[in-house]
Amino acid sequence: IEEMSNSSSISHFLLLPLADTRQLQLLHLCLLLGISLAALLANGLIISAVACGHHLHSPMFFFLLNLALTDLGSICTTVPKAMHNSLWDTRDISYDEFAAQVFFFLLFISAEYFILTVMCYDHYVSICKPLHYGTLLGSRACAHMAAAAWASAFLYALMHTANTFSLPLCQGNALGQFFCEIPHILKLSCSKSYLRELGLIVVSAFLLFGCFVFIVFSYVQIFRALSHLTVVSLFISTSFFTYLKPLSMSSPSLDLVLSVLYSVVPPALNPLIYSLRNQELKDEPRLNKFLGSLPHWQKQRHF
Repeated sequence: IEEMSNSSSISHFLLLPLADTRQLQLLHLCLLLGISLAALLANGLIISAVACGHHLHSPMFFFLLNLALTDLGSICTTVPKAMHNSLWDTRDISYDEFAAQVFFFLLFISAEYFILTVMCYDHYVSICKPLHYGTLLGSRACAHMAAAAWASAFLYALMHTANTFSLPLCQGNALGQFFCEIPHILKLSCSKSYLRELGLIVVSAFLLFGCFVFIVFSYVQIFRALSHLTVVSLFISTSFFTYLKPLSMSSPSLDLVLSVLYSVVPPALNPLIYSLRNQELKDEPRLNKFLGSLPHWQKQRHF
């Protein structure tokens, strides 16, 4: 570990390898590649189908398109660098790449959470107030909600990134994570200098928990969409535990599993949960043509 007196003298950081041995590194590389390709393909198909299918231009599919964009963004922010480092057996990431990864990861992961909250409201209105659906969720209202979600995510990411990189780092430059994650940056900060960022995380946790309570309350009322609640619970529980767990509970293997659960798994599951089981989306010609070529899908259609 390189000892540094302050963050301005750091030109690069060292990420945690995916495994200790070369064989396990390549195995983890293949697993990440498979999950990432599945997520990219599924979300790319959804974006293409919704953008090109005029009969899919409805609030629900508009929010699905935004969700797919957040999934693509979060996967493309963290996974490529980790796979590059595993392939070339290196740990380096430049300071600029490090800052960009922190910002964009926070942007996409928080935008996903806000979009999930908006989607919950869409489900609630469509089931509990169907006669007012057109009024409450017109095209202008949907655009405003999506814009508010992205703007809030941008401000949240900017605030956290600026605050994090204003902290003096004096505990070296080696991270205990395979991508740039704020809790592991705080471990490099000087004694007590991280309290400001920790306070910001606690305030953010309360705000995000408020959104989660809204989601739970809505789905308790409409008694459906259990899969939606499951993926939100997975996302929130793992991310909260990652950011708020005591330092004494931190370990490389635990941190790796938790980070994969909330940064890699949800983008791969969201298309299946929210989109590919939707009959209208399945009937989209472009998507239907692709899915029809899959043996498993053909077998399902016969039943």
